[in-house]
Amino acid sequence: MAFQNAVLDDKALQDGLSSINPKFGDLCTRVAGEVWGLPLIDQKTKTLIVIAVDVANQSEYGPGTPFGAHVNMALKQGVTREEIEEVLLFMCVYGGFNKAAGCFGALNEILKDI
Repeated sequence: MAFQNAVLDDKALQDGLSSINPKFGDLCTRVAGEVWGLPLIDQKTKTLIVIAVDVANQSEYGPGTPFGAHVNMALKQGVTREEIEEVLLFMCVYGGFNKAAGCFGALNEILKDI
């Protein structure tokens, strides 16, 4: 089910952010919720943008890294695995092959049961 606001309408996401640290969760929910509420770019497109940003910023994986949360957010907004893979391929050129390769590996782990 797609949300009107992928942050403010997703209680599980908010709980995940708060589990990292309650103050961090509150800050992320308020600030990110505000920008996710801006009207000109649809929620699905915003999820693909944050995945591309994750590739560009990628330096490590593990607890607290946002890539898995952003993939799950994208899936909730109707993004397909193929669309995510195309973003990762696109980011090979603009973000770096090694960074995209790491994200492909993480994507395979995230979606291994899907």
